[in-house]
Amino acid sequence: MKNNSLNTAAGRRVFGKITDAFENFPFKFTYGGKTYHGFEGLGARRMTVGGAGFQRVILTAEIGNLLVKADTKIVTEFGQVEYTVYFENHSDKPTEVLSDVYALDCDFEGRDPVLRGCMGDHDNWYSAYEQDLTKGDKYFLSLGGRATHIVFPYFDLCHGNGGTMIALGWAGTWEALFSAGENKTHIRAKTDVSLNAALMPGESVRTGLVVLLPYKGRNYDDATNLWRSWFMKYNLPKADGKGTQLSPFSTSCFASDTGLPNSDGSISERSFTWKPTLDKLIAEDVKPDFRWFDAGWYYDADNNTVEADWWGTVGTWELDRQKWPGDSFLQSNEACHKEGMKVLVWFEPERVCNVPALCKNYGYKEEWSIGDGHVRTNDLGNPECLEWTLNRITKFLGEHGVDMYREDNNSDPGFAWPYKDGVEAKKFGVPRAGITENKCICGHYALWDGIIEYCKNNGKCTFVDSCASGGGRNDIESMRRGIPLMRSDFDRTTSAMRLSQTSTFCRWIPFHGSSTKDTVGQLDTSKGAGSSPYVVRASFLPIYNYGEEFTHNKELDYGLMRRNYNEWKSVKHLLTKDIYVLTPWRHHDDKTHWTAFAYDDPDINESILLVFRMEEAKEDKFTVKLPFAESGAKYELKDADSGKTGVKDGEELLKGITLTLREKKTSVLIYIKKM
Repeated sequence: MKNNSLNTAAGRRVFGKITDAFENFPFKFTYGGKTYHGFEGLGARRMTVGGAGFQRVILTAEIGNLLVKADTKIVTEFGQVEYTVYFENHSDKPTEVLSDVYALDCDFEGRDPVLRGCMGDHDNWYSAYEQDLTKGDKYFLSLGGRATHIVFPYFDLCHGNGGTMIALGWAGTWEALFSAGENKTHIRAKTDVSLNAALMPGESVRTGLVVLLPYKGRNYDDATNLWRSWFMKYNLPKADGKGTQLSPFSTSCFASDTGLPNSDGSISERSFTWKPTLDKLIAEDVKPDFRWFDAGWYYDADNNTVEADWWGTVGTWELDRQKWPGDSFLQSNEACHKEGMKVLVWFEPERVCNVPALCKNYGYKEEWSIGDGHVRTNDLGNPECLEWTLNRITKFLGEHGVDMYREDNNSDPGFAWPYKDGVEAKKFGVPRAGITENKCICGHYALWDGIIEYCKNNGKCTFVDSCASGGGRNDIESMRRGIPLMRSDFDRTTSAMRLSQTSTFCRWIPFHGSSTKDTVGQLDTSKGAGSSPYVVRASFLPIYNYGEEFTHNKELDYGLMRRNYNEWKSVKHLLTKDIYVLTPWRHHDDKTHWTAFAYDDPDINESILLVFRMEEAKEDKFTVKLPFAESGAKYELKDADSGKTGVKDGEELLKGITLTLREKKTSVLIYIKKM
């Protein structure tokens, strides 16, 4: 990471502008029919809180019985600025209607604005975009309630001689509009887009977290790596209650190796299936760091075992004792612990199924569910429901020796929340749109906080896995509590899909994983000998996930598996460091080119170069430039396949080195050491 002094100075200017001149605070709202820009004219009060490496300022103002509070912070090392705005009814009467709440509404000065970034998972699969805003606006809208499907609330705005990295931290609905003006760019962004409600006595709502990171110059890689460095140090959750830095790890799901029909998840796993798999992994020296136990392990609400429909039976969070009699599941996890492995388990707490039976058999309450069908949205905004859900999850973690919580969400709650808003509007006789979403998202964050606090106090992992049908819950605030074990369900397929997503997603969320196979179907295991070095190198990320028919595939080449796994181990310490995307973004169906990445850690003078000749690339030679090389320095290069080493000077690496691959769908890994 390069010197941050210029970026820090820019961040201080932004922070001072919004906390010292109240009218400049970049949010807007309408209350009682009147529109307010920041704290202009509200006589705000200021409180400053010091801290190691950061400064925090809290601004408050009152409009009748509505309290408005903005909690702001700057991380002085990077000049990263953030804030969240809260609205609270501190009286015994309903407020006027609060509406049109823009979490971010401001101008960014500078000519020639360009917006860079990527779209979301599902349909778009993190496809890249770069928009010259002088030629047209750029608008984003997410209504499903899973914030990073379809679109992605992370933006790199170039303006003038620098830029600003921008992120919206809200796991629900959001929208953003970027418009160029004369020597400026106007941004208007909402979170909880439908919010139009009177607040009841004691009730509060909030905006999403807004994160701003200014940078100098317009170099895409410099901006990316400034963001990644800040993210790893200040946004990534810790590994445990001692505050240990989270480091790369591997996982493996045993469910592909049961020999029984499997409809996704771990629904086919039984008390008798795990041991042959574990024994084989131990014997072949390919043990993962985590055993991954996925969906389908629970009774349905009528206490029946579930053979196939894991999706339509969630909500009990009670272990299926027909599949796992007695303490057999605990025993299986203790066996993993003896081998130095941890265990992670799948839950989906935002959905419930068969509510009448759930009420009858598990102490659930009808009013905790939103909707009227078999599958409903769990109302985590209800404190009593939140407590019930949290207690069932932590009870399971404790009783069965589980180390890490994995969460999924396979529905769009954004289309269910208005159902309860409508009920409340009739009950109170005032608008209530957006209230249910606000409470449910805040309740969801509180659920994760409760699980992490429990884990902190019981020696377990103090981070969660964030999943929502793949990559639906990767907003910046969720990423302070969780990490995506799988950034997308869709890169459980081809290596071309994986390379495409790495070119974009890695710029924003450095710590995550993917699959390590090349298949047509998402649930397919690799065939024959297993994944090739090409496929696995295309999957090199901080989290290494692998699953095979470990005992049932007699063709599986464990020598190849060990080779791939050990090679990942040799580079994993670099995969969270500076990344350089050395080729243009390729669509996942475009296999006619070469793709190249480099990772560089300037603190230890180590780097790697990964180059891929894709399936249909006609040229057998490719020249790649390494922008992190220093003129006048010398570098030792070692080819991972041949073992050959050589020395090149920085000028050669900056100008470009030419690589030759005679066969299609082959790759090069080069270890680089600055001498």
